[in-house]
Amino acid sequence: MQVDVPQGGPSRRIVLRRSALLHGAVAGFIAICVAAVGTTLAARVGLPHALLAALATCAALGLAWRRAARRRPASLKIGPDGLTAWNRAGEPVAQGRLAGCAQWSGWLLAIALVGDNGRSRTLLFTADMFCSDLFRELSVQARRAAHGAL
Repeated sequence: MQVDVPQGGPSRRIVLRRSALLHGAVAGFIAICVAAVGTTLAARVGLPHALLAALATCAALGLAWRRAARRRPASLKIGPDGLTAWNRAGEPVAQGRLAGCAQWSGWLLAIALVGDNGRSRTLLFTADMFCSDLFRELSVQARRAAHGAL
């Protein structure tokens, strides 16, 4: 894990790891959807058509997953005025002040950001994207900032 600390202040850029937990969950959900389409349609339209529909479902959900993976944050910078997230290509995917936060049992952190234009975006972070100290620090900072924003 790489953490860059700039000379000018307390903000820092954190490079995130890819989450095995998130990839496993999405792959499991896709498998369940494909199985549901296949078993539902097999009784109604026959096995060949059901397999074709299941394959189309798998392809559509796989493409959606790939598109979402490109927009998923690969690094983020926590500053005094908010949070900025970049994808693997270095393009900003979200920027704004922290407006809300929810944490589930130390495994998942959802942070709501509100941009300058008033639009909100929710970012999901799993614990395996950070070392445990950074995950706790981010959750504490997000709760403090969200509580101050309310």
